[in-house]
Amino acid sequence: MALSINNIIYGVGVAILLSSCSVNKKYIRPELETPQNYRNTVEVTGDTISLSYKTFFKDTHLTALIDRALEKNKDISVAMMSLRQLDLSYKQAKLGLVPTADLSISAARNYLSKSSMNGSLSEQFTGNQYMDDYSATLTVAWEADIWGKVAIQKESARANFFMQHENLSALRTRIVSQVAQAYYNLITLDEQLKVASRNIELSDTTLQMIQLQFQSAQTNSLAVNQAEAQLKTAELLVPLAKQNIAVQENALRILCGSFPDSVQRANTLDSTPFVESFPLGIPADLLSRRPDVRAAEYAVVVANANTGLAKAEMYPSFKLTPSIGINSFQFNNWFDLPGSLVKNIAGNITQPIFQNKRLKTAYEIAKIEQEKSAEQFRLAMMTAVGEVSDALAKRQHTRERMLLIDQKKSALQKAVNNAMLLYKSGMATYLDVITAQNGSLQNDLEAISIQKERFDATTDLYRALGGGVE
Repeated sequence: MALSINNIIYGVGVAILLSSCSVNKKYIRPELETPQNYRNTVEVTGDTISLSYKTFFKDTHLTALIDRALEKNKDISVAMMSLRQLDLSYKQAKLGLVPTADLSISAARNYLSKSSMNGSLSEQFTGNQYMDDYSATLTVAWEADIWGKVAIQKESARANFFMQHENLSALRTRIVSQVAQAYYNLITLDEQLKVASRNIELSDTTLQMIQLQFQSAQTNSLAVNQAEAQLKTAELLVPLAKQNIAVQENALRILCGSFPDSVQRANTLDSTPFVESFPLGIPADLLSRRPDVRAAEYAVVVANANTGLAKAEMYPSFKLTPSIGINSFQFNNWFDLPGSLVKNIAGNITQPIFQNKRLKTAYEIAKIEQEKSAEQFRLAMMTAVGEVSDALAKRQHTRERMLLIDQKKSALQKAVNNAMLLYKSGMATYLDVITAQNGSLQNDLEAISIQKERFDATTDLYRALGGGVE
């Protein structure tokens, strides 16, 4: 509707005064009942280390793989593109108060009916059977931010941007952990291959000894068959280990953004530096360390902003649309100022009245989404504390198991040596030798498995504490 200048000025003034009346509630962090300590505590000896992988992982082969993964991993590339999209959305949200302007230029020729009033008048005054219309109009539109919607949109876009940034950090930390676990798994597979090779040599020596005794009628063919079966048991481990090594190398290379190929690595488990010190802190520290926990909190901020926007939709909006242009029915007079000048100013106030409860329902849904986000934030914090406690428990108990498996290994090695000596002197049977060798083989494989669990627990603790790529 067209308004007088005084009414327009009055309306704009009222809109500006009301623009500070935000309907959105200020974000308040949900209450978190964080425990004072983790369930499992460990003694930290020496200086604590930074959680950056460059100081945490000492193996140069591993850090080189991590560097490549952080640069070439495809999941990280996609996440970075999503972050750039949200950055553009945030910049767009900051322009919410800026008026929009459109320029329209048109030219039209209408052939009118001679029997119509416009047709007869056109022919009378212009001498033509048609009427031209030349127009150029600049229209400006501005909506007064009465209820602080632009500020709410900016808050939501900003929180979305930082949430994605934290998700990207969490993804980077997860990639670092996955590369480390794959690398350690590859080394343990190498160890399994070495154990299998050593047992093949040992079983082959035993088989040759039993065959000599069989040829001299000191034992029977059953002993030879059992020794051959024991040798094949060890030999079966070789192709399986090589198969798993190839598959693990391929997976690790793809994780690092490369096509399948071999991977350079340490020669033995013992040559892989093992980190013992961690800056554990208290569970509340995870709020600042864990990017996924921070992302969960930003999700609550976004939900809080969405609730405010849903509430603002139920309130009136005020729009101002002035325009200025030039209009003529003759091309020669189109730019004849001020005769062709056209001016218009209009204001519009819209108040939703009957929307089938759509707006109120949307507001109630937004409030429930905000409550859900708060619960998910609490769950993320609880999960983070649980993951640290789990990793601490695994590290502690795998260390105890390693001590026991080493003691068992010493006993089984003595058993193998004694069984061979006793068998040569006729005081033990071939079954005693095979049983001792098989027990030693299984124990060596179990020791490698426990060592792998310890590496995984350490990597899990690195990730659970928040990780770090800087």
